[in-house]
Formats: sequence, C-alpha cells, structure tokens
Amino acid sequence: MTDTPPSTPVEKMSFEQAMKELESVVDRLERGDVALEESIALYDRGAKLKKRCEDELKRAEEKVAAITLDGEGNPTGTKPVEGA
Repeated sequence: MTDTPPSTPVEKMSFEQAMKELESVVDRLERGDVALEESIALYDRGAKLKKRCEDELKRAEEKVAAITLDGEGNPTGTKPVEGA
C-alpha cells in the first residue's frame, strides 16, 4: 500500500505521504472489492487526507506569494506569512 502506516495521524504526514496514501485509498475504493464498513472508513480517511493536502498546498502558495522580487526578478526577501 504505502510506506506510511495507516495508523499514522494525518496531521503528522508530509504532503507527499498524504498524497501517496490518498492515491492508494482512491485506488482501493475504485476497485470496489472492499466491504461496506471498510469503504466508509477508507472514504473518511481519504477526506482527511484530501484536506491535509489542500492545507499544505495553500500554505506553500502563501509562502511563494510572500517572496518579493526586485526589478530583475531576483528574490529580495520575504514578507511575514501568518502561521509560517
């Protein structure tokens, strides 16, 4: 499945770990060979993983947007980003 145990709290996963497990969850659900109760648990885990990925992407976008460029396009520093 993945290198990250399914018991790993989603909040502690890196973007890459969460994305890899999310792909695995979607794969299993699409195959349709999972019992109903397990499907519900997988769907719930997948929703949490999706939110984690979205949050990490948003944080990265905010960091990139905070980088200021000089007239030649060179980074000159960063503006403070909340929560960074």
